Amino acid sequence: MISARVRKFYNIAVIVILLSVTTLAVRNWDVAIRFSHYHRDGSLTLARIRSDIASFNIGRRSQVQPIDTKTSTMDGMLQLYVPEGEFLMGTNEEHTSANSPRHMVYLDGYWMDQIEVTNAMYLNCMEANGCTRPASDNIQYDNWVYRDHPITYVTWFQADEYCRWAGRRLPTEAEWEKAARGTDGRRYPWGNTRPNARLSNFADANIHEAVSAYRYPLGASPYGVLNMSGNVREWVMDWFDPLYYTYSPYDNPQGPATGEERSLRSGSYNEDQKETRAFSRFKHEPQSAGLSRGFRCAQDAEIAK
Repeated sequence: MISARVRKFYNIAVIVILLSVTTLAVRNWDVAIRFSHYHRDGSLTLARIRSDIASFNIGRRSQVQPIDTKTSTMDGMLQLYVPEGEFLMGTNEEHTSANSPRHMVYLDGYWMDQIEVTNAMYLNCMEANGCTRPASDNIQYDNWVYRDHPITYVTWFQADEYCRWAGRRLPTEAEWEKAARGTDGRRYPWGNTRPNARLSNFADANIHEAVSAYRYPLGASPYGVLNMSGNVREWVMDWFDPLYYTYSPYDNPQGPATGEERSLRSGSYNEDQKETRAFSRFKHEPQSAGLSRGFRCAQDAEIAK
């Protein structure tokens, strides 16, 4: 016969579990909406459900320990420190006109945003009159359900505007790449193994839309930065030039002085495992806002410390 004490403990445990499940469901209501859309169009499968749930990395923890952290007083962004020093930039494998050749670069220390700037963060900037409204195609930026999703449908100018409002700036291509792959020349933030549904929101994950910027902790870079492979493409500071890294300086390259298109990094949820490698480069007109274009910010170490 079950004692009153055991029964009481059992009831408390059930309540805690139910509250935890309810909290998880409410905080991630976007997942339920996505499954509902899949069901409506007949594309809901067990594989798609597993892929979406895998992005939470439930029961597994990242082994990455950031070197140093700080929190922005402007937008609450957790910033991770990337130390000064050399790193291998670019690639000699499957080289194309877009990818830079493998070469050594020296960077001063700096801070990088842990995640892509979210809808909630961008909305706060708008309410403070520091940012302008994203393109009208973005119908989610002010919806609480999507508060943790990366802001998209923003131009390069709007990304630059936000980072300046937050007391930061867009990262250079070199800074972005070092924060993504560290100093050992790895292909992806987590290493050289191909991406999967636990590591990255890319084409084969079968989600086909952006998810919360806090997902995929197991896909963290050597410095703890999240979603630097897939989810959304990210604007960076540089003008785009396919040949720039054949003549760029060794110290702190800033990109070409002028150009017609700006560079983007990361690849998106609709791109394959090759396009989401840490050295893959993209370009677009800076005045163009797209459904898979977001950004994150950086900050000089001497300003932040």
